[in-house]
Amino acid sequence: MDLPRLASVLEASLDPSQNKQAETIISQEEKKPGFSVSLLQIVATESYSSTARLASALYFKNFIRRNWSDDVGTYKLPASEVSAIKRELIGLMISVPANIQYQLGDAIGVIADSDFWERWDTLVDDLVSRLTPDNPRINNGVLQVAHSIFKRWRPLYRSDELFTEINHVLGKFGGPYLALLENTDRLIDHNQTNQAVLSQLFSSLNLLMKLLYDLSVQDLPPVFEDNLQSLTSLLHKYLTYDNPLLRTEDENEAGPLEFVKSGVFEVLGLYVHKYEDAFNQFVGQFIESSWNLLTTVGPETKYDILISKSLQFLTLVTRTPGHARSFNSDNTVNQVVDRVIIPNLTLRDSDVELFEDEPIEFIRRDLEGSDSDTRRRAATDFLQQLLAQFQKTVTEVVIRYVNHYLSEFSKNPSSNWKSKDTALYLFSSIAAKGAVTASQGVKSVNEFLNVVDFFQSHIAADLVSDSGVKPILKVDAIKYLYIFRSQISRDQWREAFPLLVKHLGSSEYVVYTYAAVAVERVLALTNDQHQPIVSREDVSGLSSQLLQHLFKLIERDLDPAKVQENEFLMRCIMRVLIVIREGVAPFADTVLAHFIKITQITSHNPSNPRFTYYHFEALGAFIRHILQNDIQEFSPYVFQLLSALLESNPSGSLPNYYISLVQPILAPELWVSKGNIPALVRLLSSILQRGSSEILRDELLKSILDIFQQLVSTKANEIYGFELLENIIASVPREIIGDYFAMILQALLTRLQNSKTDAFTLRFVRFYYFIAAKGDKGLGADFFITLMDQFQSGLFVQLYLNIILPETQRLVRMLDRKTAVIALTRTLTHSHAFLERYKKGWAYSCEALLKLLENPPIPTATDETIADQDVDDMSFGVGFTQLQTIKRPPRDDWSDISNVKTWVAEQLQTANTRGDVNIVNCANERLSPEIRQLFSAYTGL
Repeated sequence: MDLPRLASVLEASLDPSQNKQAETIISQEEKKPGFSVSLLQIVATESYSSTARLASALYFKNFIRRNWSDDVGTYKLPASEVSAIKRELIGLMISVPANIQYQLGDAIGVIADSDFWERWDTLVDDLVSRLTPDNPRINNGVLQVAHSIFKRWRPLYRSDELFTEINHVLGKFGGPYLALLENTDRLIDHNQTNQAVLSQLFSSLNLLMKLLYDLSVQDLPPVFEDNLQSLTSLLHKYLTYDNPLLRTEDENEAGPLEFVKSGVFEVLGLYVHKYEDAFNQFVGQFIESSWNLLTTVGPETKYDILISKSLQFLTLVTRTPGHARSFNSDNTVNQVVDRVIIPNLTLRDSDVELFEDEPIEFIRRDLEGSDSDTRRRAATDFLQQLLAQFQKTVTEVVIRYVNHYLSEFSKNPSSNWKSKDTALYLFSSIAAKGAVTASQGVKSVNEFLNVVDFFQSHIAADLVSDSGVKPILKVDAIKYLYIFRSQISRDQWREAFPLLVKHLGSSEYVVYTYAAVAVERVLALTNDQHQPIVSREDVSGLSSQLLQHLFKLIERDLDPAKVQENEFLMRCIMRVLIVIREGVAPFADTVLAHFIKITQITSHNPSNPRFTYYHFEALGAFIRHILQNDIQEFSPYVFQLLSALLESNPSGSLPNYYISLVQPILAPELWVSKGNIPALVRLLSSILQRGSSEILRDELLKSILDIFQQLVSTKANEIYGFELLENIIASVPREIIGDYFAMILQALLTRLQNSKTDAFTLRFVRFYYFIAAKGDKGLGADFFITLMDQFQSGLFVQLYLNIILPETQRLVRMLDRKTAVIALTRTLTHSHAFLERYKKGWAYSCEALLKLLENPPIPTATDETIADQDVDDMSFGVGFTQLQTIKRPPRDDWSDISNVKTWVAEQLQTANTRGDVNIVNCANERLSPEIRQLFSAYTGL
């Protein structure tokens, strides 16, 4: 395909009405040589539309993520293409508009993860060579590339390899960085009246602040420590800098001044937190400047990030006892609360507009931590840090303000309702000690306050009243119950819970959503004995009304995007169904009808992965509809549901529908998506368990083993390869699977020799015991030994002594340990090789068995608890999310053995009386006296 045609198709891929057809065409094109270079050519050509260039950059980024290198770092692309990309990418990124730079920057980050610095050791020199003394546009491109690479260090743990990379960068980039910072400062001074140049220079300064953070995030670079005086002077200069030409007229959009000052505060926070000894002498001037900024900057939205960063800096400062002491007085705390905390806690008109106009955004900011850069959250964190240092003083001061604002509210509730909101927020901020946990809410409270009395005196009436209460105050009341839910007794919840359910009927989006959030969390709440605070009996009478409310809210607007907009409602439906279980029977038809309707609507354009997750946790039907419409985003959930249906009757025959599914799920393209693999392995295993004869009849075993080889060859999927293999061996007759064992072991030994991981080693050990424990199925230790020695004489002894035995005690799962116990017992009693040739091995095996019996495996208890899945970072096509409601229990091939100690003793005693082996003689001859005594205690022999 020529470039203009490809550019047109790429542009169409951003149009929802054309994207599926366009993506199909592009997926064919990307298989052709040089595809990635063609994408870069489109990005570089200014004659193409900005949309086509952006689409090309987006596709390039995603293509590189999928195709740059494999798990062991081997390039997937031809060497010539790799070289061309590295040669062109840096210069291209410097020349393109900012929105395209961000996409190419992400691609550079992916390449750097694989190649930098050892396979791309010229990169830093290339970047430094492109820096100029007087062209901020070019410099900004170079700095953006550098930040794309160096920001990777921020979340990483310390390691020798990481510090080698950082030192490589600092050795080449540290000096030029400081020179550019100094030069940018000089140019700003010389261009005070040139708005265009000044704006570009402040863009440079913003990137330089980000890079200062990147380069300092792991350790204080010596080149910075040697220049700390001049660095801090420059930071202070721009923290207090002002120029009317850089101010924005838009009250909502932050400008260059705000971005640079926010970046300065981020660097200051890092240095206060990590490098106190070196930085402590400079902190005082920044505390004063922060105070001046906080008390002079207005309430406009454009200052929000700057204010929050300033408060975060002060929060970090007050963690240091030396600096915190300056706040330890009633007068100082009073000033802080009056001049800093309250102005930034009080609701603004923009907050009320967000509540009314973008309710779901308001909720997510408040509940999910995405408000980390809001004034309210930052002010709360600062106040709570002061509380941690001076609890009594802060509590007394804040309570005076709480009472003042409650009094103001009581004078005119309709006009002064914001005063009550401020009072409730202040009280909650000092009443809670520690973070609000997802499962329990606040676990510890301020001992000087009574949260239940405060609720009954000032909040409960807002929940009871049907009119006259502002919606935000309703939300405040519901949120109070949500936060302090662990502090409320079971009897108190019996009264409060129906009030929450009632608010699902509210016409206000935020009110009914908060009610759903609170209901769901309360239903998941348990006491110290793991008993639910709100029992099934408490819910059953309300459940029909509750579910009807929730479904009605989800379906009030049938546009696909609106239906799945509010995942909190679907999560609440999921929780209600989990709690009431069979109680859904009287109205099951109605519930299922709603599920069908929602599935059909959302299948047109799945757009909220969290909604989808909760939907499928609650959904148990309508799979055929989903599969027929080829909705790839739903696939991992569908495969899990199909598996669960099969597993519900493990002894039945394989239904025809599943027989027809086998060929399609073996298609290679399904196994490309990482999110599909765990679910496909589970489904294939479930099919094997009930339909191995159909698999053999259709000659599909080799195809399944090919998938095993593919999975076990990669670190990311090795555990799923072992899982599939064990299910194959458990389901296929020995005389058939035996023909493939040489191929199976070749694949495992290749990995073990060339690229083993800790996880792979443990799964190999478990696999050996799995085989050794199945002596009654024609397998067993002797079978494994024979196969090993066919590869290399004495190979089994090496593996057994150097890998299997040393790693045995590291098996932590109870079923793995149980398998090992059974395998070792059958080795001692049935293995001719161990009884006759490997006498020391028999003794070592006996010692390993006795150690395992010191912590004997016990049957897994039935657990109906549904774990909460972390779905905050979910996105389609990235990973696999297990549906907890239908989680597959670990397979126990020896479920008839419940007490392994008794079983081991019986097996050894029986073997000792067989006639062909004398266990007692083996023990006497091969075990040390201490081990012999322990052996006798366990076995009675």
